[in-house]
Amino acid sequence: MKEIIDWEKELLESGKFNDKFSKNLLEHGAKNFMQGIYLGYMYYRWRKIRGLDKDDPVENKGQMQSSFKDFENKIK
Repeated sequence: MKEIIDWEKELLESGKFNDKFSKNLLEHGAKNFMQGIYLGYMYYRWRKIRGLDKDDPVENKGQMQSSFKDFENKIK
C-alpha cells in the first residue's frame, strides 16, 4: 500500500515556494487556467525535490529504430 502524502502542506512547511502568490495558491487552489499550470509546475518541482521523478516510466526507444525503407520491404 502506498502512503498518501499531502504535497501542498509539505511544500508550505518547507518554504521552497514562500512568496505570497504561491502560498495563496497552495492554500486555496487554482482559480483559473494559468494558476493551474503554475500549481502543476510546483507539483513537478516537489516530485523532483523528493526524488520521485526517477520512478516515472522510461520511454522505450527500441521501437523507433526502423526506417521507412524497412517498412516498405515488409509490405511487399
